[in-house]
This record gives sequence, structure tokens and C-alpha cells, in this order.
Amino acid sequence: MSQPRVLRMAAGAGYSGDRIEPAADLAQRGRLDYLVFECLAERTIADAQLRRWADPSGGYDPFLDARITAVLDACRRNGTRIISNMGAANAPAAAQRVRKIAAEMGHADLCVATVTGDDVLDICRKQDVTLDNGLTFRALGARVISANAYLGAAPIAAALAQGADIVLTGRVSDPALFLAPLIHEFGWSMTDWDLLGKGVLIGHLLECAGQLCGGYFADPGYKDVPDMARLGFPLAEVTADGLAEFSKLAGTGGRINSATAKEQVLYEIHDPARYLQPDVVADFSKVTVLETGQDRVRVTGASGTARTGMLKVSVSYHDGFIGDGQISYAGPGAVERGRLALEILRERLAAIDAMQDARFDLIGLDALHGTNLSRGTLPYEVRVRVTARAPSADIAARVGHEVEALYTNGPAGGGGAVKTVRPGVALASAFIHESQAPARVVMLGRASA
Repeated sequence: MSQPRVLRMAAGAGYSGDRIEPAADLAQRGRLDYLVFECLAERTIADAQLRRWADPSGGYDPFLDARITAVLDACRRNGTRIISNMGAANAPAAAQRVRKIAAEMGHADLCVATVTGDDVLDICRKQDVTLDNGLTFRALGARVISANAYLGAAPIAAALAQGADIVLTGRVSDPALFLAPLIHEFGWSMTDWDLLGKGVLIGHLLECAGQLCGGYFADPGYKDVPDMARLGFPLAEVTADGLAEFSKLAGTGGRINSATAKEQVLYEIHDPARYLQPDVVADFSKVTVLETGQDRVRVTGASGTARTGMLKVSVSYHDGFIGDGQISYAGPGAVERGRLALEILRERLAAIDAMQDARFDLIGLDALHGTNLSRGTLPYEVRVRVTARAPSADIAARVGHEVEALYTNGPAGGGGAVKTVRPGVALASAFIHESQAPARVVMLGRASA
């Protein structure tokens, strides 16, 4: 009997600023059918929209050039297709840029597809959609920066069917980037909910790249991970029935085992039995993980039910300005001096009515979990940090000015003061029906289908 066809795909990035070397290694040695770069988050799409406002030709991922340049020769040589949401807020401009880079590298025949339709700002304004924090688009008015719907895998699969060598999208669901090639290559139906649920699990395990290989997992003495400075990124070998085994390239750092896989299965999942996706409601509640070799696991048991027909919308809006100030204290009595500094700052900033959401922290003592959870001996050094939100940059700057003034007006021995002011961007979510966000596929260059 012939062996079942196996599709090989890998994660080239788990966020915008991820390392590029593991992707280049996978492109060279991975014998991949697909290399997928997942580079968008709620804040990064907002930042991309702001960049597009400043420059209409921008708004795509800032590392697009570096990533494409690092992998394109190897991907073309090995027949590897690329899928990525690096189009961010301007997929058409990203596609034009990739075509230019490809031509300069001797690949003028490259076919690049874009998937757009995720920008639903006008629709949300027209319908005055209500956000999960109770605000409406009408109430926010000109403060709204962006509203991007999470599209599904179908338009990406359509672009692959039309012969795209590279598919660039804006906001799509993270697993959809990996689900799409499975739909295309194996002819999966968009109503075969169990197969789609299995594909979502595969995408969910790959989407955070190094995390499956021990990144965001390591805890020395409890969960040891070797050679993390050379952490590899994961690849999956998938058959048409949705069976998948995950591994990494030989000679790379990190570890893939049942523990790393189980943590990634549950990562950012609210309800494992109902993981809402634009393509399917995935069910991970019966997933099992089996170690099948060194740095190799088989993950099975995912299923799915019919999609809801609703799409999540990530909304960002201007929310004043954030002032920040920090200063350090070290040596005997460092904690007491830090606490005195905070008392001074609380009193000074309390006189400014426009300050909101102020935080007063001692980094190294209580900045993350609060004073009630501090344990053990007091630290030898701490860092005072104060942040607050204000309606204007001038008022927000008062935070940093007051912290800096502690050099000569506060406790003894303060040093390393820094102060910043930055625009505040708030994030919220909403839902719209999928019919209100029709996807569009545009092909640039040669198409073989």
C-alpha cells in the first residue's frame, strides 16, 4: 500500500519582533511545503494603522523586508510557499514591496496574493457597534484608530488555489494561516467541522513558534530546556485525515515534549471545548498528546462544530497620554527609601486632578502581584515606577518630572532616573456578522492555476 501524503509546514514567526534565524534555517533544511509567519496582535495592528496614517505607503510589518530577504531564495529553491499576516494594515503595499524585493533577488515571476476585507471601521461606525467595554463608536468619535475583523482561512485557501507563491493578509485568525494550506492541499470541505477543528488545533500549536519548543515554558530546576539561545521553531507533518506530528530541526535548541505541547494547547484558550474561530468552533477538550520520539509529539483528539457566523473585531482608539517615571534605590534600606519615594510621589501627583489610573510600584517587590504576595527577605535593590494617564502630553509629563526631582528632593541614593510620555492606545473587542466583512483576494504576477 502507498504511504499517505504528508504535508510539511512550519512556523517562521510567532510575533512581529520574533527572531529571523530559525525561519531561515527551516527554509533551508526543513523540506517544507509551507512556511508561515504569524506576526500580528491586537496592539500591532493598531500600531500598523497609525503608521499607515503617517505614511499611506506604509502600515505593513516593519520586518517584512528582512524576513522575505532571509528566506525567499531557499523557499523558491525548495518549492516552499509562504503565508503571512505581515500585510497588517496595508497588505497591497506589502505585496508590492515583496514583488520588488523578489525582482531584485532574481524572482521576477513570483506570484503574490493579498487577502483584504478585514478593515471594517466604516461598517462599525455606520452601525454604531457597541464594544465589550460598553462604549460605542459614536461615543468614541474621532478617537477610533482601527477596527479589524478576524477573517478565516477560506480566502487564503482561494489564493493558494489561484497559484500564489506568497499570500499576505491583514487581520485573520492566527490558526487560519495554517488551516488554509490544509484546506487547499487536502480538499477539506468548509463544513467538515471535525477536520476544521483538527486544523485549528494544528495552527494553534504552531502559531506561537518558539513556544512549542520550550520558549515561554522554561523554568530552571522545574522545567529545564536545553540550548535556548539557539531555540528552534516547530514544524508539523500532517496527513489528509488531520493527524499531525510536531518536531523541530536536528541540531536546534529547545525541546518539544508532552509538557510543552500541553501548555501550548491551553495557551490563550478561554474554553477548551468551545474555541471560537471564524471557520469553526473547535473542541480541544479531548485532545491527547503522545511523545513519539526525541523532540517529537503526536497530538490527536480535536474536533469541531459549526461556526457561529460572527467575527471578532479588534478595535483600538486614542486614550489620552501615558506618563512614566522610574528611579532606582540600592543598598541597606533600599525598600524603605523606595516606599518613601512613592509616598512623596503620591502626595505630589494627587494635586493634579486630571491624572487617572495612576500606579505606584516597587519593581522587585510588589510591581506584579501586590504587597500581600511578597515573600522572603527584602531585596537589596528596587526600582520605583510611577505611571498615570492624562488627557494631554504636558500633564502626563508631570509624572516623569516629579520622579526625576527625587534626585535632590527625595530619599538618599536615587539613581538611573528615566521619564517618558507616549500616546495611550486602548484596545477593545466587538462582534459583527461574517457577511459584513467579505474578503477580497488580489493576485499580483504569474498565476499557475
